[in-house]
Amino acid sequence: MKLKKLIISLFVGSAFLLNCTILAFADDKYISDKSSIFDSVNISWWQSFNDPFLYDYIIKAIQCNNDAKLASLKIEENVQNKNLKRAKELPSIGVGAVPALYKLPGVTSSDGLISLPIFANYELDLFGKNRDYTKAMDKLIEISKQNEKSAYISVISAVGTTYYNIVKLDKLIDLQNQIIDDRKLIYELMHLSNEQGLVSTADTVFANKAYINANSDIIELKKTRERLLNLLAVLIGDSPENKNDFKRIAFDDLVINKSIPDSISSDVIESRPDYISAQIMLKKTGLDIRAAKKDFLPTFNIIGLLSFNSTEFFRKMNWTNSIGLLGANAMLPIFTGGAKIANLKLQKNKYNQAYVNYQKSYLTSIQEINDSLCNLKLDNQKYLKTLETFDYDKKDFNYTLLKYNEGIISKLDLLQKRETLFSTEKLVVSDKTDYFINQIALYKATAGML
Repeated sequence: MKLKKLIISLFVGSAFLLNCTILAFADDKYISDKSSIFDSVNISWWQSFNDPFLYDYIIKAIQCNNDAKLASLKIEENVQNKNLKRAKELPSIGVGAVPALYKLPGVTSSDGLISLPIFANYELDLFGKNRDYTKAMDKLIEISKQNEKSAYISVISAVGTTYYNIVKLDKLIDLQNQIIDDRKLIYELMHLSNEQGLVSTADTVFANKAYINANSDIIELKKTRERLLNLLAVLIGDSPENKNDFKRIAFDDLVINKSIPDSISSDVIESRPDYISAQIMLKKTGLDIRAAKKDFLPTFNIIGLLSFNSTEFFRKMNWTNSIGLLGANAMLPIFTGGAKIANLKLQKNKYNQAYVNYQKSYLTSIQEINDSLCNLKLDNQKYLKTLETFDYDKKDFNYTLLKYNEGIISKLDLLQKRETLFSTEKLVVSDKTDYFINQIALYKATAGML
């Protein structure tokens, strides 16, 4: 009678645990929270540019970029991998139906039998090996969440960089069109002067060549802008067919309103996703080593069987016609061909790799932050110097214009001086754009902690 009660208790308890497991797995699902993503990427930093077009593209990228979505799906994948590992911590139950036809010795007739067996198996995790495997999967989930943050920061940084390069190209194309108009006029003036014998044929040919080259240059600029518009479309999850509808700010309306920090605190490194991931990976590989050591220990299993048998379909299936079994086993592998030793050495090697990567991520973080800050400071100084040169060129051109209005110099001299002004302005456009791009690079290097 005690054996019957023990068998019943085993299966009732196992069924309850199975039911709890199903409910737990149903709730254990990662759902990407966009509001938390906005906070993690410091979305307010992008608002400070006072550019509604750029901010709109940033929001679209967070909501629609496919690389970012893949990073979020990777979290869900690791959640389900954790569920697979956690299943080994719980009992397994199976139910079957076994119809049979049998004939006994000395009897000419045969008879039928149907059996409804219920199987249960549970590995007692006395040493916590299975629990260590589950904890290791928890670490992978944490790493994939950091990778998600890193993916979003990379994507929106690429959006900002691409956007400002497009704005730069808009301005460069406008300037190039003015250069083309001037070179065309220069060639026409040279051609007339050549016909009058005032200018050599060689100078006329050179002017024509310069005009052709200017047209070639603008084709290259337009081609680059088309590629960047296609890239922007992909980054924000839109079709490149809609690229002509992408709005952006005019270059002349760009305002430099962000200060350049003197230095960046080393505490920022601890907020970088790659550095945090390296730390978590160290803990994860440590758990893997612990689990690999526990593989050398014996395993203990509880096995149960309860079967209802009857010669009539679903009749007489009662406790009298049942068979019950409750047992346990302990297994200690003696020889596995060196697999367990190799696995332990493999996990130790992975730990060493994780440690080296942890050290590398720290040094790489310092380098990227210092490089970004250095580029921002020095390129800003370069921009100020170029801007100063441009101011002098504008004054020089104004003097040249005054001379032209007074009839002292020819229009050809005026046009040539204006091309010099355009060339300097193109440098100003590039250097000013570099300032915004360097700000974004520093944002990315600090994981948005500005």
